[in-house]
Amino acid sequence: QVQLVESGGGLVQAGGSLRLSCAASGRTFRSYTMGWFRQAPGKEREFLAAISWSGGSTYYADSVKGRFTISRDNAKNTVYLQMNSLKPEDTAVYYCALDSGPFSILVHTYDYWGQGTQVTVSS
Repeated sequence: QVQLVESGGGLVQAGGSLRLSCAASGRTFRSYTMGWFRQAPGKEREFLAAISWSGGSTYYADSVKGRFTISRDNAKNTVYLQMNSLKPEDTAVYYCALDSGPFSILVHTYDYWGQGTQVTVSS
């Protein structure tokens, strides 16, 4: 079993920044791909970014490329999402997830999910 706990969400003005954290426990975190996703009301869950087990490979959705950065600290069992130049359309619940399979950006391949953290960007 894996437990994932996100933190760092909140209310921020457009143009501002937030850093989300996701702390993992219960499994060998450092062996697996980690991803960040978000879901706005009435919309499907959307892939944002993924990072390989070593941190050597990352991939971003076009909607956040150049503004968001995913990183991980395997010694701390934590993955981060630095979000800059936030826009009102970034408002959503943000989730981290673990994929025990090959590197993927597909929602359905991720096995474990956190409870989510709300990010609200005001205009």
